[in-house]
Amino acid sequence: MAVIYHDADADLGLLINSTLAVIGYGNMGRSVALNLRDSAFPVLVGNRPDPYADRAYSDGFEVLSIEEAAARADVVLLMLPDEIAAPLYVEQVAPGMRPGDLLIFASGYNVAFGFVEPPPFVDVGLIAPQAVGQRVREGYIEGGGFPSFVAVEQDASGQAWARVLAVAKALGALHQGAVELTFRQEAELDLFAQQALLAAVHSALQTALEVLTREGFSPEAIALSQYLSGELGYVITKWAEIGVLPSLVLHPRIAQYGTLSRVERFKDVKLRQQMENVLDTIRTGAFAQEWAAEAADGYPRLEILRRRYEKLPIWEAERLLRRDISEDASDG
Repeated sequence: MAVIYHDADADLGLLINSTLAVIGYGNMGRSVALNLRDSAFPVLVGNRPDPYADRAYSDGFEVLSIEEAAARADVVLLMLPDEIAAPLYVEQVAPGMRPGDLLIFASGYNVAFGFVEPPPFVDVGLIAPQAVGQRVREGYIEGGGFPSFVAVEQDASGQAWARVLAVAKALGALHQGAVELTFRQEAELDLFAQQALLAAVHSALQTALEVLTREGFSPEAIALSQYLSGELGYVITKWAEIGVLPSLVLHPRIAQYGTLSRVERFKDVKLRQQMENVLDTIRTGAFAQEWAAEAADGYPRLEILRRRYEKLPIWEAERLLRRDISEDASDG
């Protein structure tokens, strides 16, 4: 069974004399900084001069260069995209690290795959919200928090877990309970969701569209029926809110029977093998190296894949349907 931490497991008093710095003021960084400040902790923001820094100024934060913020802080929260975090850490964060500092990541990716190697004299922790940046802020304001993973990779001070949990509590990450795992596990689960589960959903959707189009249904009717109505999104939202099985009772009996009586038909051996292959590619570090090369080249393959995907006929039908629905709504 997993270890799950709650607010009662954390002591905010451990942060009273600490200087906190959020590095990167994007969607996640902004929510993290605002939540910490609303928990009564002064926060520095480290960011390069750009519109994100301007927004941090507007929000009332003291905004410094990344180097200066990291050097002044005892607790550094690295809130940068994975593909740019490693070089910025090496060049601008690492030089300011002092013995006893706490370095917190929002993703296990760079540490798990060796792109970032923190010095042995600092604590290294993970607070990985399982929500987008905006939801991290909304959950804090509403008082319900957000689901999260927590981990400690390195305990130089002997108090790493206590300090990480204190920061997690200040963020609102313990309200719903935070699940303990390792940096490696968090990175692998995150990549697997993107490359196996979400990819399989996209593939299943495309296959459904091809079958229905071939049988004479209009692209507009297909898009509206299968996902554009929002019903599919609502179903998945209820999975998160009350659970997959409990949410079945929200559907008519014919839908319950149709789903449960047919689900076994899609347990394909090939699909299982594909998912196992995806996980293997993640665990060996092959994908991490592939993505590092892609990012270094300026994302050429990503752009090719996007353009190829955009040429599927259904997306043009989706665009037209959205336009027509919007125009009808405005006319009404």
